[in-house]
Amino acid sequence: MGEPVPAPPPTILVVEDDVLVRNVVAAYLRECGFDVIEANGADEAIRVLQAEVRVDIVFSDVNMPGSMDGFGAQWVRRERPWLKVILTSGAARTAKEAGDLCEHGPILAKPYDHAELERHIRALLAR
Repeated sequence: MGEPVPAPPPTILVVEDDVLVRNVVAAYLRECGFDVIEANGADEAIRVLQAEVRVDIVFSDVNMPGSMDGFGAQWVRRERPWLKVILTSGAARTAKEAGDLCEHGPILAKPYDHAELERHIRALLAR
């Protein structure tokens, strides 16, 4: 009998328009053992999800340019209600307004600790 094939690592879609922030977060998550897909805004993230790429969690900034003004979580909630979402925002008011968009995960205020993000991701994956 052959060895069991290990499950692929979870895939995180990181949606962030600030390229430096996106690169740092993506690199950290890869170091944690996750597969990472990067998108520079809601429009690109939606194209990734429409392509039926396996994504386990969407980690998205709320304030971004794009056809949904960064609220790609609205599309995810409507079109992929099973998909887990973690939102982040540097604006307290925006984070509060985004609360109803994030029923399947937390909202992290910027600046957030990368270890805290990893804890939230692992907790959502365990559900």
